[in-house]
Amino acid sequence: MAPTVTPPSVCVCIPTYQEYESLPRTLSAVLQAVPDAHVLVIDDASPDGTGALADRIAAADPRVRVLHRPGKAGLGPAYVQGFRWALDQGYDVIAQMDADGSH
Repeated sequence: MAPTVTPPSVCVCIPTYQEYESLPRTLSAVLQAVPDAHVLVIDDASPDGTGALADRIAAADPRVRVLHRPGKAGLGPAYVQGFRWALDQGYDVIAQMDADGSH
């Protein structure tokens, strides 16, 4: 009998700032492409309601998590905070993606 192989746990880190319009499309695309992945949205206190939208999406989908940062600190630090969170949670694979889906 062949041993059972457990797929790696995957977390996709997506920093956001004023991404209210693009976030739902990006999250949907990521979760369709990798249904077993979790997504971490790292919001930099977006004044357009992106953080609240991410919370509503997370409340409806247990694969989505949200970190709220107190202010706009930039893309690099947002990724670092997301990577640290994902490492602390024990994910095997950590990926990054821009909120508009461009990278």
